[in-house]
Amino acid sequence: MANSAPLAGQTALVTGASRGIGRAIALELAAAGATVVVNYASSPEAAEAVVAEIGAAGGQAWSYQANVAEEAEVEAMVKAVLERQGRLDVLVNNAGITRDGLVMRMKTGDWQSVIDLNLTGVFLCTRAVSRAMLKARSGRIINITSVVGLMGNAGQANYSAAKAGLIGLTRSNAAEFASRGVTVNAVAPGFIDTDMTKDLAPEPILAAIPLGRLGKPEEVAGAVRFLAADPAAAYMTGQVLQVDGGMVMR
Repeated sequence: MANSAPLAGQTALVTGASRGIGRAIALELAAAGATVVVNYASSPEAAEAVVAEIGAAGGQAWSYQANVAEEAEVEAMVKAVLERQGRLDVLVNNAGITRDGLVMRMKTGDWQSVIDLNLTGVFLCTRAVSRAMLKARSGRIINITSVVGLMGNAGQANYSAAKAGLIGLTRSNAAEFASRGVTVNAVAPGFIDTDMTKDLAPEPILAAIPLGRLGKPEEVAGAVRFLAADPAAAYMTGQVLQVDGGMVMR
């Protein structure tokens, strides 16, 4: 019989966990037994709602505000987690933003802000947790990339570049950390039913998805739980799991 709480006694930090996919991941890892640190940038009420939902289900969680694009804030957050919990076993780099627009009209600030948060933020968080994980010779890092990092997307050059870069970062870190027992993998969601996709025209999107529907945040969270908690994932590193309804088949 499978262990219903494979992360019992462990600590998981989920960035951008106050809503959408991040919220679903926080709930899933808490259900797996982890104490979850719910990182957020600007939505304390939403973050506390996630903490309360986890507590109501019998789990453990607390929130921490930090902009993962800011080096000092990331360092302070990881230090606080290690001081309070004494360990950090799972990092899920989920925080992300979009600033869509055609390249010829894209403002440099819109390019840079997406790169700073979606790519540099993952580097900062990974670097901050790496010392503790490598010393413990244990840890699982899961990066949330996107199918647009594999295929590109008109109007999302900044987002696609950041997410493609995240795949390269995932594989490079996996190669660096493997000898110390730390795995680094990525999950690439397709179009998931969240606030980020609510304003998109559904017909052309659904036509491009073989399963014919948008994904659910819980389906992405299930893949993250597998990589974070399942013993069967212990021999997986440097991989990209696509949760996209068959949209991008490689």
